[in-house]
Amino acid sequence: MTTVVTYGTFDLFHIGHVRLLKRLHSLGDRLVVGLSSDEFNTVKGKNVVIPYEDRKEILLSCRYVDDVFQENCWEQKRDDLEREGADIFAMGDDWIGKFDDLQDIVKVVYLPRTQDVSTTELKTVISEIQNEKIREVRSLTEHLNALMQRL
Repeated sequence: MTTVVTYGTFDLFHIGHVRLLKRLHSLGDRLVVGLSSDEFNTVKGKNVVIPYEDRKEILLSCRYVDDVFQENCWEQKRDDLEREGADIFAMGDDWIGKFDDLQDIVKVVYLPRTQDVSTTELKTVISEIQNEKIREVRSLTEHLNALMQRL
C-alpha cells in the first residue's frame, strides 16, 4: 500500500483543492493530509475564515482523503511522514525545492497548481466586493444625512 502525505490550510475549499486532492490520491492508495491549525496559520501570517475543526470535517468528507492530522509547526514533517508510513510526500509546485531534504525518507513530488483559482484570490475578490459595498453604504448615508439637514 502506497501512502501519500500532503499539507495545507484548505481554507475556503474550492475546485483547486478538489483537483489537487484528486491528483494526490492518484499517486498512491492512501492520502493523508496534515491540516494546518488555526494557531499555526497565524504564525504563517494567514487569516483563516473557516476554523480548523470545520476544515477537517470538509477534508474528511472528500472521497480522495483517507485521514487528516493536525499540523502545528514546520518542524514536525519528518516525524509525521515516519508515523504515517509515507512513501510519497507531495505538495503544490509553489513549494518546489522547499522539502527536498525529506528525500532521504520519502519520494518528494511537487504538483502543478490549478490555474486561475486560489484561496488568496478568492479572499481578494470577496474583500473587494465588501469594500465596494461599504463605499456604497457610506455614499448613501452621506446622501441621506444631506437630505435630513435640508428638512
